Amino acid sequence: MPDSTISQSPLPGLYIVATPIGNLGDITPRAAALLARADVIAAEDTRVTAKLLSHLGLRVPMTPYHDHSDERARAALVARMETDVVALVSDAGTPLISDPGYKLVRDARAAGRRVTTLPGPCAAIAAITLSGLPSDRFLFAGFLPSKAKARSEAIAELAGLRATLVFYESGPRLAATLAALAEGLGNRAAAVAREISKLYEECVTGSLGELAARYADAPPKGEIVVIVAPPADNVVEEADDAAVDDALRAALADQPVAKAAKAVAKRYGLDRHAVYARALALKDGA
Repeated sequence: MPDSTISQSPLPGLYIVATPIGNLGDITPRAAALLARADVIAAEDTRVTAKLLSHLGLRVPMTPYHDHSDERARAALVARMETDVVALVSDAGTPLISDPGYKLVRDARAAGRRVTTLPGPCAAIAAITLSGLPSDRFLFAGFLPSKAKARSEAIAELAGLRATLVFYESGPRLAATLAALAEGLGNRAAAVAREISKLYEECVTGSLGELAARYADAPPKGEIVVIVAPPADNVVEEADDAAVDDALRAALADQPVAKAAKAVAKRYGLDRHAVYARALALKDGA
């Protein structure tokens, strides 16, 4: 049943409109109706939004609004909200979720403008549902820093959180990020979801170390979400010497000896110096 606030003329203000993350058929009827009645669409990339409007058979004025938009651009949009319907969209998914927009919402509220959200697709939420990992408590952490030191520090801040962790990532950086997560969090269960709702949708599960090895020489394409299980309740895996050696060999395939030993020692609750000595022996072929 059509929403009466959209089927009739919507009131002036800011409308935060979620758009498809892949399949254009995922646009909600309410979102499509609002876009059709908008006076202007503030778009992260007008070229991307133009494809959606073409799919819907709409011709609506657009103006760019992205990370580099200045205060004058925000002020102009807030001024228009007094008399016009302004729709805010990102390239895909729900605006403000690792996308520009919160400053526009903040200024619109400060000016007393109407602010309404039209919920819909979100890659982070969709990926959690695909992963099979705990979803009762989770933290969305967006993109990790690109530099190794800053990335390690960011991961360390998250290590003790008893929640599933959700990250966005790009294909070329994926393997390095997975390896850094394994080092900083331990070899937790994880999932890599990509191309969500598209023809080649994929969700690969495994340990962080296994996934890092899988993508080391084959970076995937498309938009990627990484989901990491919460830490175990102070429980470490039990293993015999053969299992520890197998874990070390897997870790040594893409990590230096010290890092591999640290990760395996943490995983099994073993003395790091003893594991380091065993890792050196394995690397030397003993």
